[in-house]
Amino acid sequence: MADVLISEFMDEGVAEGLIAEFDVHWDPDLWGKRDELLGQVADARAIVVRNATLVNTELLKAAPHLKLVARLGVGLDNIDLAACTARGVEVCPAIGANAVSVAEYVIATAMILLRGPTYFATPDVAAGAWDRPKFAGATEIAGRTIGVIGFGSIGQVVGEKARGMGMNVIAYDAMLPEDHPAWADARRVGLDDLVEEADVISLHCPKLPETIDLIDKRQFGRMKSGAVLINSARGGIVNEAACADALRSGQIAGAALDTLDVEPITPEAGALFHGIDNLILTPHIAGITKESNRRIAEIAAENVRRVLSGGAA
Repeated sequence: MADVLISEFMDEGVAEGLIAEFDVHWDPDLWGKRDELLGQVADARAIVVRNATLVNTELLKAAPHLKLVARLGVGLDNIDLAACTARGVEVCPAIGANAVSVAEYVIATAMILLRGPTYFATPDVAAGAWDRPKFAGATEIAGRTIGVIGFGSIGQVVGEKARGMGMNVIAYDAMLPEDHPAWADARRVGLDDLVEEADVISLHCPKLPETIDLIDKRQFGRMKSGAVLINSARGGIVNEAACADALRSGQIAGAALDTLDVEPITPEAGALFHGIDNLILTPHIAGITKESNRRIAEIAAENVRRVLSGGAA
């Protein structure tokens, strides 16, 4: 059995570095083969995961030698932190490594959504339909207000990029102290005020019991008719049925959902969004670029080296 398990996709060069140093079992699809995963983890001292591998009491019981869960990313809702702590297993996310990638996704997607149908004109233009009025009336991002929900490491980079585009930045974060230096670069507001004031609403908060359905029918009703919503945090924070209703009715101008309540989404669940043309759906990919994938992997690999350098368990 391997000393290190890698149960999801990882930058190949960094993974090969670990393979050269440790006894490593790497299977990007191992997360979906639960019985095999539980067998492989029996002798492992470290496991490297993304957000699909469920690290719970079942896995921890099957891994008596486990010292480290190295997270390729920052979200920890797939990891039972209390159970890991109780068993002396260190959990190390790659904080900040994908912040630029997420922030660029937010800004690019906001610009596309605020432009309305502009970027979807290809079939018309290719067919010879030069209907400029149909695709006119777009909104510039400069001078708009972005409301960042969750002003941690990623939210702060989103704010920085938004300011560079000439946007005003407001933010809501229930956990960030009032005297935190980050508030020098954003106006601190309550959630309801943010939802009412923002032209672009971008989510960067963790998925917790208190944040499930944080953006629900009531909050959609408070938004500007020209507002757009972007969720690159976690599925379940936005009530998807309420979001679909708000898009269909024109209550908001557009939305981008990079994360969904059930991932991968089922065809039945996906039917909720059929026929909505002011919606962008992506497969939980906002934080994944070539550059961020390598940065995340390097942090995970260094944590494996640090924790396992003391010798065998």
